[in-house]
Amino acid sequence: MKAIQVVSPKNIKIIQQEKPSVDSRNNVLVKMTAAGICGSDGTIYHGTNAIVTYPRIIGHEMVGVVEETAVSAKNLKPGDRVIINQVVSCGHCYPCKKGRNNVCDNLKVRGVHIDGGFREYIAVPESDCYLLPGCISDQDAVMIEPATIAIQACTRARLADDDMLLILGYGALGSSVLRIARLLTNHIIVACRTDEKLENARKNGALHTINVNKEDLTEKVYEYTEGHGATVSIDAANSGNSLPDLLKATGNAGRVMVLGLTSNHFQVSPSLITAKELDVRGSRLQNQMFTKAIRMVQEGTLDLKGSVSHTFPFTKVQEAFDFIDSHDPSIRKVVLTFEDGAGLPPETV
Repeated sequence: MKAIQVVSPKNIKIIQQEKPSVDSRNNVLVKMTAAGICGSDGTIYHGTNAIVTYPRIIGHEMVGVVEETAVSAKNLKPGDRVIINQVVSCGHCYPCKKGRNNVCDNLKVRGVHIDGGFREYIAVPESDCYLLPGCISDQDAVMIEPATIAIQACTRARLADDDMLLILGYGALGSSVLRIARLLTNHIIVACRTDEKLENARKNGALHTINVNKEDLTEKVYEYTEGHGATVSIDAANSGNSLPDLLKATGNAGRVMVLGLTSNHFQVSPSLITAKELDVRGSRLQNQMFTKAIRMVQEGTLDLKGSVSHTFPFTKVQEAFDFIDSHDPSIRKVVLTFEDGAGLPPETV
């Protein structure tokens, strides 16, 4: 079978490897149909991810069809459509005992520490597979994983209806955060560098928008929050001076959420945190949020249609990454497809 491997930074290849088989642990064989290219996949490709090891088959937004199950699999059968959990935890360490498997001491993330889903087949434990409802296509279902990241971030931020939220960055992650956050609060500010994306943010629930290339972020946030500053800020950009900027734009007693895992270094004055008694919290991956996200899709409270802007056959992965690196303003989410006719096609390239 074919697989996509980042051999070293900026060196991505399609390799041949043996098709996996099921065993007592990895008791479900999934044929991939669609997989999303995440921002963290980009950091692995560019060599700025602080935790990846090379060479690595990347990809953690994984949707497919069950092809085979071992005897030990009790709930899934061939033909079931599933999305695969990217988190592999030990279940025995301190974080796991505290119900925080996403930061397990022995954490392995598919596509980062161990090989991921950019391949034609993957064998995984049945417990890591979640049935997809028929109301969502394979390609749109890729967005369930980013939705779980957003649910995790909003949960960690304790986002409530009286909060004034600032989302910095409006790519795939920022748009996922907005999609979840608007269910919790109406006062949302989105800041990014592109007018087209900001227009989309307003259409999707942002009360105010800020073009950081043209406007001062802190000044506009304080204007839009009646002089207080954001009560919750979420860094969905993870670039440049995004963290120091959010510390300045967040008001007294606020919460600042950090989601990125790049190797960027920031200079931060402790006084920015102490003087306002800010809570600066990391939010990593997701902690058993797939069931919640899928239930929201089924109930109609989470609409993921239209999130995918472009698709590429997985054999054209280099073209896909080159296109993402072009920073075309039309890009929202890029998905690799593994077979013709998988899901309902969005705009394609």
